[in-house]
Amino acid sequence: MRKRILLIIALLSLTYAQSQELYFLTGSNFTKYEFASNAPTMSMPLQSGSGMTYEIGYVRPLPEKGFSYLFAVTLNNQNALAGTAATTYEWSTKYLGGQSALQYSYTITPLLSVSARGGVNVSTIIYGKQNLDGAILDLVHQKEFKGLWLSPFMGVQTNFNLSQSNYLSLGYGYSGGMNLSNNSDERLSFITQQIQFGIHFNVN
Repeated sequence: MRKRILLIIALLSLTYAQSQELYFLTGSNFTKYEFASNAPTMSMPLQSGSGMTYEIGYVRPLPEKGFSYLFAVTLNNQNALAGTAATTYEWSTKYLGGQSALQYSYTITPLLSVSARGGVNVSTIIYGKQNLDGAILDLVHQKEFKGLWLSPFMGVQTNFNLSQSNYLSLGYGYSGGMNLSNNSDERLSFITQQIQFGIHFNVN
């Protein structure tokens, strides 16, 4: 009985090892913050800001053909701008997170495939500055920003095979972020769209 169990574990390990993958994505974030408060609304509405996104992840196949599970570490700039002719206002932030997702891939040709994924990212702010006409405020400990942010996301990407062991990707992502730790009357949320370029390696 023990030998059978060991044999099954070994076979499963070999099956998974055939298509495990490591990947790195980078690109641009386009973020739109929403500010909610019982107080009067902001005199300078926030506009969309742009920043960088970085993602390092691991993909493991599931028994169902085409499906896989991925886990990644992410670093995202979620920035915002506001201003008038007389004054300027800017948020510059970095969020470190971990995310998991279910992914489905479909092969079109030996050189081209497409994939879609959906999951959730949990992150926390590690850097944040507010610039109001040259006056700098640290945002890391502000109640609207600190704590845990939950961001459900979905994305699609096109994959271009370079060889049997690696390929390039170009993708689009959409996510929404909400602060789980903020119980105050002033609340922030955001919507982010991403354009990502990636390089992927099979680790057989």
